[in-house]
Amino acid sequence: MASEHGAATSLQVLRRLDTGPRGLTDSEAAARLADAGENTLPRPHTASWPRRCARALRDPFTAVLLTLGLVSALVASWGTAVVILALVAVSCGLRAAGEHRADRSLAALRELVAGTATVLRRGQEDAEPQAREVPVAELVPGDVVRLGPGDLVPADVRLLRARGLTVHQAVLTGESAPVAKAAVDVPEVSEVPEPADRGPFDEPYLCFQGSGVASGSATAVVVATGERTRFAAVPGESGGRREASAFDRSVHGISWVLIRFMLLTPPLVLMSNAALRGRGLETLPFAVAVAVGLTPEMLPVIVTTCLARGAALLARAHRVVVRRLPALHDLGAADVLCLDKTGTLTQDRPVVERALGPDGEDDPEVLRWAAVAAWWTLQLAELPAPDALDEALLTAAGPVGEEHDGIDAVPFDPERRTATAVVTGAALGTHALVTKGAAEDVLDRCDLDPAERERLLALAAREADAGLRVLAVATAERPARTRPYTAADEHGLTFRGLLTFRDALAPGAAEALRGLTDLGITVRILTGDHPATAARACRDLGLGAVEVETAADVLRRGVEEAAGGAGAGADAGAGRADAEWARAGWASAGRGGSASGPEGAGPEGVVPEGVGPVHVPTVVARCTPEDKARIVAGLRAAGHTVGFLGDGVNDIPALRAADVGIAPRTAVDLARETADVVLAEKDLGAIGHAVTAGRRSSANIATYLRVTLSSNLGNILAMLSAGLLLPFLPMLPAQVLAQNLCFDAAQLAFAHDRPGPAALRRPTALRPRAFLRFITGFGVLNAIADLATFGVLALALRGPDALNDEAVFHSAWFTENLLTQALVMFLLRGGSRPGPIGRAATALAAVGLLLPPSPLGAALGMTGLPPAYHLLLAAVLGLYALALRALRARHGRRRR
Repeated sequence: MASEHGAATSLQVLRRLDTGPRGLTDSEAAARLADAGENTLPRPHTASWPRRCARALRDPFTAVLLTLGLVSALVASWGTAVVILALVAVSCGLRAAGEHRADRSLAALRELVAGTATVLRRGQEDAEPQAREVPVAELVPGDVVRLGPGDLVPADVRLLRARGLTVHQAVLTGESAPVAKAAVDVPEVSEVPEPADRGPFDEPYLCFQGSGVASGSATAVVVATGERTRFAAVPGESGGRREASAFDRSVHGISWVLIRFMLLTPPLVLMSNAALRGRGLETLPFAVAVAVGLTPEMLPVIVTTCLARGAALLARAHRVVVRRLPALHDLGAADVLCLDKTGTLTQDRPVVERALGPDGEDDPEVLRWAAVAAWWTLQLAELPAPDALDEALLTAAGPVGEEHDGIDAVPFDPERRTATAVVTGAALGTHALVTKGAAEDVLDRCDLDPAERERLLALAAREADAGLRVLAVATAERPARTRPYTAADEHGLTFRGLLTFRDALAPGAAEALRGLTDLGITVRILTGDHPATAARACRDLGLGAVEVETAADVLRRGVEEAAGGAGAGADAGAGRADAEWARAGWASAGRGGSASGPEGAGPEGVVPEGVGPVHVPTVVARCTPEDKARIVAGLRAAGHTVGFLGDGVNDIPALRAADVGIAPRTAVDLARETADVVLAEKDLGAIGHAVTAGRRSSANIATYLRVTLSSNLGNILAMLSAGLLLPFLPMLPAQVLAQNLCFDAAQLAFAHDRPGPAALRRPTALRPRAFLRFITGFGVLNAIADLATFGVLALALRGPDALNDEAVFHSAWFTENLLTQALVMFLLRGGSRPGPIGRAATALAAVGLLLPPSPLGAALGMTGLPPAYHLLLAAVLGLYALALRALRARHGRRRR
């Protein structure tokens, strides 16, 4: 690992790597490349088509349908078996094709972390080293590279020389502020124990792949490449098997409720017919047909088609790639979105907020002097580009500095935390020193009495507490001289004032947040930044006064709740807190949330014992990667469906912990590969479009389930009752199959429906208990309508003896079943425009009326019906429609 090479002097590192400050020769580099491999991260293996189809069989309904198809074949019900197995094949093919298209789209969006790197190479052993641009993939351990502002660190490196070097490690740590690095030498590992609180990225002499140079320059030796870098190791440490998503849990819950019904139905049919009618195994095909009738055969096809269409529309219209189709449902069901501040709500680019004089009032001269220092430091120190703060100063001040002649510059040093430019002074024969840097360090170099210094420090602290970055400016007049200026000349300065900076907001972030709120999604900001900085960004985004806590406080409170408040307080220490966490788990709820009840269960359906609800604030600051994953898992355990937007290696644990992980195209490769949804641009507005598409698909799936399950349950109850009342089977197996095929064909319209606006206003979740209540109520109503057909038949066919006519009874019930199913499709859908559902319901009703008297009906054992039956049936259906509307309105009021 990189740290093994870093914790030693630079000379020791060079010796271990068998290299030197002049770099490697071309032949040495080629040999090491062949031995160590390319400097690329391993990409996940793309599943083959057979493997994709086999994965689709793990869906519970698909597995049940496959089982029923095999059972139908065993009892020689070949028609039923062929249709069911065809549905299984279509479902698996559609799902595999959708995932294959998503992988192809993601491959088209993939970009490398860095294209080339500047490396010192020699053609021969005794030749002078030449700086060359080589592909990052060709870097090997022992290469000597040069780094400058704007460069991405191409591998894990140990600094040999550095001048004013600061790097952004946000993709690794989540901390937006640049971190100072220096080429310091340390003794061997065994001589100096590493501090217990030092993180894996805190070594000042190491820079890691994926971080970016903010300012300064450096020469470094490559110590680790490819999968041996820290960049590649972080996901492995936090990996593990991903928990079931919200879609998986919901569908599995509904599936097992129906599977219990299906396993119970055939034995009931067989036993009741054997006991009351003396019919035994000859009713087995009918019992299998009844079980198939209860199964929503089209569910895998409808689900896959709805999600695939939604994913395809998202990719075309908004350039959002859904890598895992069920993730689109999870987006529609999401009620909490967790995201980082840096680079998401803000651009990771500071802008000048105010220029304050020593009295705390606005003073534009402070900005002018600071911009002069930035301009001449950039010119005289020969820096290739200004750092982020200097760039903000030059942008805010406009053209400055040319009124002075530049004399010298002392660039920024991470240790003294100041930078100085020397320009011609106002008086002839004088030089002006302009020093800017951290407030405390600049004030130490000013002529101030202690009371005044404390007052100015308090002023700087007040601005920092408001979430602003603070830069102090001081000047001094010196007699002109020719001798170079050094850091020792930074003394006896006159304090000029303070400059405050805030993070530039991401374009459209405020509007996107309002849009997500309107969609009923609660945003939680998990950031590695200082609490005041995060709170300031939220205020700037128009979120008002938000509640902010550190991750340590939130997790400590969660541990105390889990442990009953005993022994896990602030003094227990990080180790004790982690132990309590591991022992008890943690359920975290939002405001008013609860971790109780089956629908509030965790990823495996069980809330950890002894865990109480804990309030999670809008902003959780000082988050480590593990903290983010814990908070996301806690929200899921409290019954929330959680999305997480992240782009760095530090976000990968949370991306895995969320129901749906979201990453932009510009994210690091590993984050993109981990995410379920990839955005072409890092735009919160695109998430709003994706959520709407997910809700549209989920609403269609939910409507299909409500319609199908309530209708099927009613038919099964009626069939069981009729089987006990009639001297013959209430419907032949072939007729049951034909009825199911007609209904299934009509239900394909649900994949193309556009639900009403009400379905898109709030998260759409498939909740097993709610569905069970719904289908029970509407299924009983459907069964009553079916049983009322018996009375219609008795009246229309004049006399009880007519019920002994099997063909008439089968035809009448076949027609009534399809008409009631058409009514259920039309009335339970919701929305104003019927669209494809209305057309499909009309076609289904026409088949119910026209098929029995047709030649195909005769082949199925049916016959034409007298007009009187149709008139009485119209009356029954009218009453059924009124009851349906009344029950639906009552259900809608209960949901509100």
